[in-house]
Amino acid sequence: MAKYVCTVGRFASLLPLHFLLLITADSSPDSFLYSGCSLMKYTPNSPYQSNLNSLITSLFNSATYSSYNHFTITGASPQQDDVVYGLYQCRSDLSMPDCATCVARAVTRLGSTCPLACGGSMQLEGCFVKYDNASFIGTEDKSPAMRKCRPSDGDDADRMGSRDTVLAAMCGGSGGPYRVGGAEGVSGVAQCVGDLTAGQCQDCVEEAIRRLKAECGGAVFGDMFLGKCYARYTTSGAQNYARSNHESPHSESEKTFALIIGLLAGVALLIIFLTFLGRLFSRNGEDISI
Repeated sequence: MAKYVCTVGRFASLLPLHFLLLITADSSPDSFLYSGCSLMKYTPNSPYQSNLNSLITSLFNSATYSSYNHFTITGASPQQDDVVYGLYQCRSDLSMPDCATCVARAVTRLGSTCPLACGGSMQLEGCFVKYDNASFIGTEDKSPAMRKCRPSDGDDADRMGSRDTVLAAMCGGSGGPYRVGGAEGVSGVAQCVGDLTAGQCQDCVEEAIRRLKAECGGAVFGDMFLGKCYARYTTSGAQNYARSNHESPHSESEKTFALIIGLLAGVALLIIFLTFLGRLFSRNGEDISI
């Protein structure tokens, strides 16, 4: 039987980097965009899998109250090969129920997409999740992950001028990790993963916008996702990136959010109960031996 060993994570993209895909007006936060899996595998029921399960639980828990977090899980007996690093990030305009639901679905899909992989990443419309056995927290990554463009039906200098104005505004050095802009029917958004410094974020966004303009040309809309940031725009009004912060969350997301909280509480109670039983049986065993 082949032995599975985690080494430095190497990712194989499951989708080609260059393809065309329409952006729909009703893209839900859990709509799939892209994923990647490490070529290296871990041994089933190994300490690494146990640490990975602990990481997934931490991601679930944190996403119920924060739009970004990262974790390093070492386990009870830390070995270098067993350490797992992970993070998640939601689009900053999402409500917490939407964020928690998106992260839960991303992790679930990632588990089935990358079975036994030491590392994996999943980008949905509203959130990003990544884990690996090699540390990537705080490291800039400008490698291309996905590009989408829709060619224009014809040249429109005014529309492209407005697009360039929006992209230039998002590229401004005063912007934070989440940037939204709009002008003359053009909408744009850019975001960095939360582990980057302000300088790293700026550098990444500039590269994403540079590649977006160069590779999508006069496209009606375009997306450029790099390893730690992305930039997107649309000139057709099909996607409104500037979602209102006062928009009420969907009732379906609220139900899913409540379900996640209930499941987490149930798991915690089960662990406490099993721990109690274990101690009780251990104590009875000691009494019998006496």
